[in-house]
Amino acid sequence: MTVEYTDCITLSEETAELAEKELRENEATRRHGLQQVRDWIVKNPRIVHCRDDENFLLRFLRAKKFSAPMAEEALERYLLLRQSWAAAFNNMDCTLPNMKHLIDAGYLFAAPGRDKYGRRWIIARPGVFDPHKFTNEDMCRIHGLVYETLLEDSESQVRGFVHFADGAGVSFPHITLFTPKEAVRIVKNGERTLPMRHKQVYGINVHPSLKYVLDFGLSLISDKIRKRVKIYSSMEEASDEIDTNMLPKEYGGVIPMSEMIEKFKEELMAMRAKLLSHDEMKVRLEMFSEGARVGSVTALKQGSALTCGGRTLDTTLCGSFRKLEVD
Repeated sequence: MTVEYTDCITLSEETAELAEKELRENEATRRHGLQQVRDWIVKNPRIVHCRDDENFLLRFLRAKKFSAPMAEEALERYLLLRQSWAAAFNNMDCTLPNMKHLIDAGYLFAAPGRDKYGRRWIIARPGVFDPHKFTNEDMCRIHGLVYETLLEDSESQVRGFVHFADGAGVSFPHITLFTPKEAVRIVKNGERTLPMRHKQVYGINVHPSLKYVLDFGLSLISDKIRKRVKIYSSMEEASDEIDTNMLPKEYGGVIPMSEMIEKFKEELMAMRAKLLSHDEMKVRLEMFSEGARVGSVTALKQGSALTCGGRTLDTTLCGSFRKLEVD
């Protein structure tokens, strides 16, 4: 049985119950939240164009447990990130040669099906990324491509995701793809801006020499997410504690990795046109601070004055207008 809402967005009955329990989502909160965010988009002078369909807006509302102001904050950050780092976050096309190569190599893909909690599993194998052949823009783009594809599914917006990463083959050149400042902003944006529910993170085969990098990365994320991260020295150690049925056959599962990748490529192709249409979303960059335009992650303060060219804008039209400050 499914629960159907407006715009033909459906959730299974079990998922709808979970959404109400964990996210405070029901017909009333959905209707109110969607209307509030849509009104905010129309009245926000910094937004030129943004998707306003239910599927797109609900991912932000769900990620923020139907706090419309927090969802609006995340949405504005998201739009700014896509545009200010356009080289990495625009043109999310799975048919681009570099994307095809990384997908076929199994750098990043989602396993078919769901685990017993209804979650999709995302498999990452960073060691197959050749840092001498590909750039940090390629790395950002393929992560965006995979995550955006998966977020189009309303069940996954509620149920969330499990991440499994194999660190075999990762070396110092991988670490130097990003400057420390870029790394900080990517990690923070990954948690605060991308509207994904990260339910569990598993890592294996992390070389001891890279432990300081891992510790640094963990220091940047919230306590909530940090507690969901589990690192194992090998697959043998991990196999007793994780659901290997969700993993490729090469990691103790049933389905060969190559078959998983081919199935996921079908998902990517099905969403290709929609993801490319995201490039039409625009904000007025001149209305943001320089720090914000380069990806600085800060709180958007509710009720603060919006300024542009030294002129204070009237915020009485919408209580959700904010000033993006630099951290």
